[in-house]
Amino acid sequence: MTSRSRLTLALAALVTFPPALAWAEGDPKPDTQWRLFVGDHAEGVVRAHDAKTGDAVGTFRLDRTPSLSRSDSGRTVFAVQGDAGKVAAIATGISVEDHGEHSDLTVTDAKLLPTVLSGTTPAHIVEGSGSIALFDDGTGDVTLFRESELLEDKLDLGILKPGAAHHGLAAPMGNFVVVSVPDSDPEKPRVGLKVVDRDGRQIGETIACPGVHGQAQSARTFAFGCKDGIVVATPGKSSEPPVLTHVTTTDLGDGNVSTLKGGKSMQFFLGNYGPSAVVLIEPGADEVFRKVELPTRRVDFALDPATARNAYILTEDGNLHVLDVLSGAITRSARVTEPYSMDGHWRDPRPRLAVAGDHVALTDPRHGLVRMISTDTLAEDRTIPVGGTPYTIVSVGGSGAVH
Repeated sequence: MTSRSRLTLALAALVTFPPALAWAEGDPKPDTQWRLFVGDHAEGVVRAHDAKTGDAVGTFRLDRTPSLSRSDSGRTVFAVQGDAGKVAAIATGISVEDHGEHSDLTVTDAKLLPTVLSGTTPAHIVEGSGSIALFDDGTGDVTLFRESELLEDKLDLGILKPGAAHHGLAAPMGNFVVVSVPDSDPEKPRVGLKVVDRDGRQIGETIACPGVHGQAQSARTFAFGCKDGIVVATPGKSSEPPVLTHVTTTDLGDGNVSTLKGGKSMQFFLGNYGPSAVVLIEPGADEVFRKVELPTRRVDFALDPATARNAYILTEDGNLHVLDVLSGAITRSARVTEPYSMDGHWRDPRPRLAVAGDHVALTDPRHGLVRMISTDTLAEDRTIPVGGTPYTIVSVGGSGAVH
């Protein structure tokens, strides 16, 4: 079965059998809430705004310009300040609890949590199997913890020492962790991946993944970017360790995968590939990789968790493109901001994307704005003046019954 037909069947199942939700008179009223958390490029601050009204819901002062990521539940945003050796955590104030036939939505104040994770050079944060792993580039250590303990200020940290210091990553999978392996020469890139248990002991052999960088999870499967393809980590049976498989890219031309996003409703991955392309990845399909050429260089890309077939890609000419992940074709494009050239340093302030319900939120560093772009029309509905130099952005939210 080809990759396209596998994804089409998965989407058909989603479309054909939607959850049946009925709101009877007297039931709690359904509501939808989204918040945006925006990291500033010039100073150590995260600003939070209501995505619909634009109202400020929090300003959180930090030590350095943060790199932002969110937990799977959306209850926590992590602000990584590698240069300061710290990771701050923000309680988003939004919780969506699934009850099968309906979801409960709870909205409270966003707040900076008292617990600060520290290290030499903390970097990648990866969540899996109910655990969160923080990799410290300066030591090679992996810190494991649970979000619930962090939110309750009852943190019980597990520290693994699987190897030497390097720019690496770690992904929890059940009772195991997949972790990057450095070259014996610290000046050279990473060489592969290995599986360790919760005591840091290696299980099985190291699998090659030259220059490993970037990871994402989709349907309990992880994918990791390599200079020559990807490594796929699938869960082991029962209490067995995960299985690592190296898949080599062929006939895709110059480039490699180093940033990945994982599908939520269907199992697939979207990765970068060279400066002017992306690649759709479906492990196990006859056609694992489908390269999509872009009209000019790529600035950022994001997946739509609600509309499973949509991905959004911003290119340096200021155009936002909708990629249909089933057909592998760009179906719509529209100018949404002025051009942002990819010349210069990779950390120069350029727009970043986050999907918030039926809008793509786009930071515009030159104008101190977040632009709210309709996913239906690709037209700008409104702007949110956040001030400063807005750069990294994450969205949290959802719909449910408000009690």
